[in-house]
Amino acid sequence: MTSQTNALPLIAGRWALDPLHSSVGFAIRHLGVSKVRGRFTAFDAELVVGETLADSAITAKVELASIDTGNADRDAHVLAPDLLDVEKRPTLSFRSTEISGGGEDWSLDGELTIGEVTRPISFAVEFGGVQDVFDGSRHAGFEATGQIRRSDFGIGFGPAEALLGDVVKIQLDVQFVEP
Repeated sequence: MTSQTNALPLIAGRWALDPLHSSVGFAIRHLGVSKVRGRFTAFDAELVVGETLADSAITAKVELASIDTGNADRDAHVLAPDLLDVEKRPTLSFRSTEISGGGEDWSLDGELTIGEVTRPISFAVEFGGVQDVFDGSRHAGFEATGQIRRSDFGIGFGPAEALLGDVVKIQLDVQFVEP
């Protein structure tokens, strides 16, 4: 996506995450034949809108121990040292490096850090618009999709490596509250 505008269609300032109307989800192949989906329940993000796209930024942090795949035994295994190793890698963080696009379609590039490893990532972002809420606040909604490779972050799976896919697809549905 190429830059069509030099400003986001939002007022300048710090937009806070509305955690009650936001989600951080993922999907990963299991046995190469199906996907296991999950989400993280503890996360925060902030959108700083500047006068131009170059002055705008997004940061986010996810507590990896908050994983929920719908199966407590699987969650415990994912957090264990032979996979995610949440003692060594307690958080995932994101910092944007570039925002581009316009209308409903945007691109968000940044750096994703898990443990001590930082890698670039790109998200395709759909802007859902801004809506006035009954309490007088205004909310902006976004849907973002991207993917990472576990191997890029040193996240293995021991001798059973072939059982779990390397690509992790990320799905974000977030709302931010106008300052």
